[in-house]
Amino acid sequence: MAVPKRKMSRSNTRHRRAQWKATAPQLVPITVDGSVYQVPQRLVKAYERGLLRPEG
Repeated sequence: MAVPKRKMSRSNTRHRRAQWKATAPQLVPITVDGSVYQVPQRLVKAYERGLLRPEG
C-alpha cells in the first residue's frame, strides 16, 4: 500500500477531493412481464432472473 512520505496540506487535500464527481447510472430499457422499465445496466441480469422487482 502506498504511504505518503510527507503530510499533505489541508488546501491540497480539499482541492483533490473537490475534483471527484459522481456519475448517474446508465439506464437501459428492459421488458418484464410485458412492461418496459428503465434500469441501471449493471442490474439487468438481476431483473431478468427475478432477483429484483421493478418499481413503477
